[in-house]
Amino acid sequence: MTDAQLDTVYTRLCKTMTQLGEAKASLFLARFALLAIGEMDDPDTSLRLIDEAGNGIAS
Repeated sequence: MTDAQLDTVYTRLCKTMTQLGEAKASLFLARFALLAIGEMDDPDTSLRLIDEAGNGIAS
C-alpha cells in the first residue's frame, strides 16, 4: 500500500467513526477488527498485530 493509499484508508476510517459518533466507535472498531482478521486469514499475524496495538496504551 502506498502512502497515498494508506492516507485514503485512514481518512475513511476516521470519517466513518466521526459519522457514527463516539458512542458507537468502539463497536465499529471491534467489528472492523474482526472483518480484517477474517480477511488476513493468518492467526500469527493477527495475534502479533493485537499485541502491537495494545502496546503503549495506558491502562
